Amino acid sequence: MSVKDCSHHDHDHEQQKLLRRLFAAILAFIVLILFIILLIWLILRPAKPQFILQDATVYAFNVSTPNFLTSNIQITLSSRNPNDQIGIYYDGLDVYASYRGQQITLPTLLPSTYQGHKDISVWSPFLFGNSVPIAPFYADALTQDQFAGMVLIDIRVNGRVKWKVGTFISGKYRLYVNCPAYINLGNRNSGVVFGPAIKYQLVQSCHVDV
Repeated sequence: MSVKDCSHHDHDHEQQKLLRRLFAAILAFIVLILFIILLIWLILRPAKPQFILQDATVYAFNVSTPNFLTSNIQITLSSRNPNDQIGIYYDGLDVYASYRGQQITLPTLLPSTYQGHKDISVWSPFLFGNSVPIAPFYADALTQDQFAGMVLIDIRVNGRVKWKVGTFISGKYRLYVNCPAYINLGNRNSGVVFGPAIKYQLVQSCHVDV
């Protein structure tokens, strides 16, 4: 082997060693950053927001032939940030009502909100559904529920949240909230009557997934 060939081989070998060291340094840096994020996460112990469905005012909830449901409901929904050192950004929150898994109102967009430590936010959106077609067996079940005097309506919230720690703001996480509302539509005395509407006090805790 000539001196020229040895020099070329040594150069390639040194270049490979440099690339391996560079790759190892980048990998170590990424692992360090991930470890720091995990450590901060474990120290701060971020908790999911807590949602409560406080009340529901029913203006309309009628089934018409053949299988159409018209509903007009105003709800009061509150959210509490239980964290001491973490703020929460809410973005793109859609709230709607469903019956036995079928959406019965249009989604209503809640305003974007920042929630500081231990803060509480309250929304009072209207949920509308005008002549929404429902499956025949759902219509029969709804008629039976109304006859029995108790209807279970799920108030659902879908959207995104971001966590804020100091000046650091995380990426977006999906938020899913489900608030079961047992409403006694068969008894006007079970709520507070406002003309054609009835307001039902619920104070129902919601299931939250992030």
